[in-house]
Amino acid sequence: MTRMTLGQHFAELRRRILWTLAVFLIALIAGWYLAPWIQAILTQPLLRIWPDGALLYTGLSDGLMIRLSLSVLFGLFITTPFALWQIWAYVAPGLHKNERSVIWPVLIASPLLFLAGAAFAFYVLFPFVFGFFIELNQAAPVPSVMLPAATDYLSFSIGLLKVFGIAFQLPLVLVLLNRVGILSRARAVKMRRYAIILIVIVAAVLTPPDVVSQIVLALPMWLLFEVSLMFMRDNENR
Repeated sequence: MTRMTLGQHFAELRRRILWTLAVFLIALIAGWYLAPWIQAILTQPLLRIWPDGALLYTGLSDGLMIRLSLSVLFGLFITTPFALWQIWAYVAPGLHKNERSVIWPVLIASPLLFLAGAAFAFYVLFPFVFGFFIELNQAAPVPSVMLPAATDYLSFSIGLLKVFGIAFQLPLVLVLLNRVGILSRARAVKMRRYAIILIVIVAAVLTPPDVVSQIVLALPMWLLFEVSLMFMRDNENR
């Protein structure tokens, strides 16, 4: 294998950064045109429960800011896997075979788990959460008109998608700790009760203040913890 000079390393790094920025720019432009479609998709769970509902635009620039933020979000969504691949391609030649065998599955599994978590939030959690808030607001003891701000709704829903996407990284983190020798399977099993308590606390902090949504997050995280044990090795860290 030919060793590269320091200048060649910097040149390759610069090339990969420029490619990543180019992909982000293209995705950003595409996101600008796809933003109305993305907004319609994100609003569907609310309108499915609240067919006669409407979102409020409180300022003249709301439409612009929503479209711009969704464009950036789409750009990051498309660029992140490409950026991870560029990082992998840059560092992989300098890694040992056993190190590569640990890292490359992480790069593949992480985006998939994030998508799985976001899909779980979108199709399972959103109906419970939005239904809870709508019923609570409509049961107000005084006359009221419910008109959620469009910016607030999108910020809230995208935030939940991110939370569940990150939460679903749990098995990846546990298996990775196991592979590098920090956490053995036996130790993880002994820590199960503490892990369940921590999962419940995390679910209570990250979700809206209703028991249903907290349970909806805590149960899959517990299941993911149990699934992680199936992929962990039994060797003890010495």
